[in-house]
Amino acid sequence: MAGSTFGNIFKITTWGESHGKGIGVVIDGCPAGLALCEEDIQTYLDRRKPGQSRYTTQRKESDSAEILSGIFEGKTTGTPISMVVFNQDQRSRDYGDIANYYRPGHADYTFDTKYGFRDYRGGGRSSGRETIGRVAAGAVAAKLLAQMGISFTTYTKSIGPVEISSFDPDEIGQNPLYMPDSSAAKKAQEYLEDCMKLKDSSGGMIECVIEGLPAGIGDPVFEKLDANLAKAILSIGAVKGFEIGDGFAAAHASGSTNNDSFYITDTGETAKATNHSGGVLGGISDGSSIVFRAAIKPTPSIASTQKTVNKSGENIEISIHGRHDPIIVPRAVVVVESMAALTICDALLLNMTARLDRICDFYKKS
Repeated sequence: MAGSTFGNIFKITTWGESHGKGIGVVIDGCPAGLALCEEDIQTYLDRRKPGQSRYTTQRKESDSAEILSGIFEGKTTGTPISMVVFNQDQRSRDYGDIANYYRPGHADYTFDTKYGFRDYRGGGRSSGRETIGRVAAGAVAAKLLAQMGISFTTYTKSIGPVEISSFDPDEIGQNPLYMPDSSAAKKAQEYLEDCMKLKDSSGGMIECVIEGLPAGIGDPVFEKLDANLAKAILSIGAVKGFEIGDGFAAAHASGSTNNDSFYITDTGETAKATNHSGGVLGGISDGSSIVFRAAIKPTPSIASTQKTVNKSGENIEISIHGRHDPIIVPRAVVVVESMAALTICDALLLNMTARLDRICDFYKKS
């Protein structure tokens, strides 16, 4: 299988299956000298692990990370960082029947078509559990970026028909849905209770705001910053849409309303009066906040009756059992943030070769 590696300089390769022995990641290209320990990784993994509320799968996993290489005396050595999370609560028996039919909304049919074979236990590599490696690597990238004053605020913007109408960053971690609006969070929980009674699931929207990224990051053609962010976010299994800045609303705007006017600040710096662009112009960061959103589909594994086909070519009806999230959004918040951090980290390292004068400054003899 190709396609398990992401990045150019800060490069990651994820590995493992949902019901295999474990899930992990190898990071190549992390600079030496970054203070790093397993607690740094665990902080991120705890945000995506199952069983945190009634709105997540009740699979019991500690998702405890072990760093196997690349660290010495508490700092990165510049060599590959390998991390693993061992699976503890697989119940493969819940998936026995799935070997014979294709679940609606899942990758069962496409995997069989591509490979002629698939790991049906929880979806194998297409399982949401694959994101453990992304999140572990994202924790490293985010800590590296923090050294440069770059930070992330990622949260649930909407669930089903319920959208936030206020923003309190302190509220994000205070409710199980990671919404910055307590009133919206309450309404969203009521909506999810109704979905669960109907044996159904819900989708939602995640928004990410990146602060502190300087202007000049990204390239103007195939390595556009916004294009690479889009690829990173759309590579998450549950994501079905991506937009940056005003996004699809720009299609209904005029140039006079969509353009961001420039002005000179009191300190003599160039700035924008608005941020319809979402912090990227021509594929290059403009110094404003990077603002993007990801549309998350409803959990495809639902207990209500669905129509499908089996491998014998027969039309059948199924009802999916087992432990599944009634909504993917809350656990996907940190996955979106992690993929954004990996993209920004890689773009910053790539940018170090953009200008000859800066290369000369770096290598000149003192």
